[in-house]
Amino acid sequence: MEKLETLLQTFDPIRLDELEDAKLMDRIDTKFAFPRKELEIILSSLLPHYYCFEINGKRIGNYQSLYFDKETFDFYNDHHNGKIHRFKVRFRKYVDSDIYFLEVKEKQKGRVTKRRVPVTRFEERLQDSQREFVNTILGEDTELEPKLWNVYKRITLVSRNKKERLTLDIDLKFSWEEVNKEFDDIVIAELKQERLDRSSPFYQLMRARGIRPYRLSKYCIGTIELHTKRKLKYNRFKKKLLKLKGIQHDTRK
Repeated sequence: MEKLETLLQTFDPIRLDELEDAKLMDRIDTKFAFPRKELEIILSSLLPHYYCFEINGKRIGNYQSLYFDKETFDFYNDHHNGKIHRFKVRFRKYVDSDIYFLEVKEKQKGRVTKRRVPVTRFEERLQDSQREFVNTILGEDTELEPKLWNVYKRITLVSRNKKERLTLDIDLKFSWEEVNKEFDDIVIAELKQERLDRSSPFYQLMRARGIRPYRLSKYCIGTIELHTKRKLKYNRFKKKLLKLKGIQHDTRK
């Protein structure tokens, strides 16, 4: 980690008050997955094209999320079944700044819209005002319950000349009740753009390295791994999950 932190210090910094144009709360997301051992080489190639987000002097941020779903895992199943209009609901803590939000991500016809409201802590049951906020976006009155915890570290890069943000998530850990799963040898990258732009330096780098887009959310990965007793369908995700575990296995050889 020390070598990685040293490398990140070679990027010019960008701070929270400079991020307004790169928030991209309405956007196109493109995900990629690759081995952790390749991260430093990839970052070195990106150095001329991106700033590195810094908060309180840190360039590797700590994040914690608590995801919610219906009792019947409708959000998960909507993703699995390829529904073009779907949602994710979570509390997220930005650990280094001690800030919490209740967030709803809505995906419709490929575009992602994120709405959020500030909160003071994690809740395992939504308060009335929080429930109203969520249900207004969902367009229905529904009960949600917590399904899993997710913690990870994140590097955030911001393009120097495009409206584009790139997040690189490492040390992923999922837990619920007594079950814990770790994916600590994998990087989940997410390219966030106002509209899909394959000329992005990161997109071009992934293409040059033979790394194709990877369409599977952290919530779905955690649900498959933690809720095995529910016997949820994941046949449409099977190849993607095997690829992820293959990266993990190859890295540990």
